[in-house]
Amino acid sequence: MNVNRKKGPLYVQIKEILKDRILHGEYAINTNIPSEPQLEEEFNVSKITVRNAIKELVQEGYLEKKSGKGTKVISNVTIAKLSKGKRFTEILVEEGHHISKKVVSIKKVEVFSESELHSIFGDHCIQIERLYLLDNEPYIYFTHYFLLDLSEEELNDVQINSLYRFLEKHHIRLESFRDEFAVAIAPAHICETFKLEKDTPLLKRIRRSSDEEGNVLEYSEGYYHTEKQNYIVTYNDSAQ
Repeated sequence: MNVNRKKGPLYVQIKEILKDRILHGEYAINTNIPSEPQLEEEFNVSKITVRNAIKELVQEGYLEKKSGKGTKVISNVTIAKLSKGKRFTEILVEEGHHISKKVVSIKKVEVFSESELHSIFGDHCIQIERLYLLDNEPYIYFTHYFLLDLSEEELNDVQINSLYRFLEKHHIRLESFRDEFAVAIAPAHICETFKLEKDTPLLKRIRRSSDEEGNVLEYSEGYYHTEKQNYIVTYNDSAQ
């Protein structure tokens, strides 16, 4: 995987990639991550860069490093920003599932005047499509919309390990989130991705994310293949 000095310190980029792999179960709890030489080769960086990335993750409580025994994952849970409960993906990882994700497309799109998005973003916005895989099978298809001023060259060079960290790098800070759920007919390309019949109804989540002043900065739609796994939400007493 390539990292680029133009996007900030290399060790920070590698740290975020490794953390993302931990949170989504690619590096399972109580197992060792790849050795330092393996990571040096994968990212094409120096030993000190890899060590700095690992050091940060040790300090944050994700890894434990022991001489002669490698570097072990000791935690795969992060503090959830969206609620006091656990993230949905964290629950699945704790249950032994493997979660991975990939970016399907990133592009600038025209917003038609009759669309709800037009009142939020105007004539154009950035559309990011992402696919979550549950145990290597397509499970959630997200389509996100943002108002970002990115050139075609910048769009072609975008790499997203964490969507919200990507947005923060572009000075988009989301402070509140409103989710709506419904059952809706999935678009044809999503049915095809999930290997379902055309016009299959699926659980649909609509999210509007706002800044501290209440301005909507993100609109997203997610379709869940719940035949593979129910959508799960947990709450503690203080969150109810």
